[in-house]
Amino acid sequence: MLTKKGKYGLKAAVHLARLPPGGSTQVADIAEANNIPKKFLDVILGELRNAGFLSSKKGKLGGYRLAKSPEDIVVGEMIRALDGPLAPFPCASRNAYEPCEDCDIATCEVRLLMVRVRDAIGTVLDTYTLAQMRDLSQEQLASFVDYI
Repeated sequence: MLTKKGKYGLKAAVHLARLPPGGSTQVADIAEANNIPKKFLDVILGELRNAGFLSSKKGKLGGYRLAKSPEDIVVGEMIRALDGPLAPFPCASRNAYEPCEDCDIATCEVRLLMVRVRDAIGTVLDTYTLAQMRDLSQEQLASFVDYI
């Protein structure tokens, strides 16, 4: 399940993607516009900056901006930066694989299904860029939610 950190990070990134190219804004403005606790958002934006998705400038005229074009930011990569692997269990993870103590990885039905779940989630999240997410209309969003 997507954590609040992941959800708030995406909301903040979409907010920044709506700014004119190269535009920046203050954390407080993002927090207020998206109903996100400011202290939590400070941490999230710092993580996204450290991961290379955002840049920041201190001072009265400073703030956060996208470090890359929204067309070059893949949603799945942002989620992984904030929430870690997409797999529901470590034994189904590609990047953070850990074997289970209680099953055979080749025959465990739970693991085999969770690998498919991981692949399905990755297929959707790795297909969308931040620009595409920003441009979703309400109708597209409703059909997208129905798909999931």
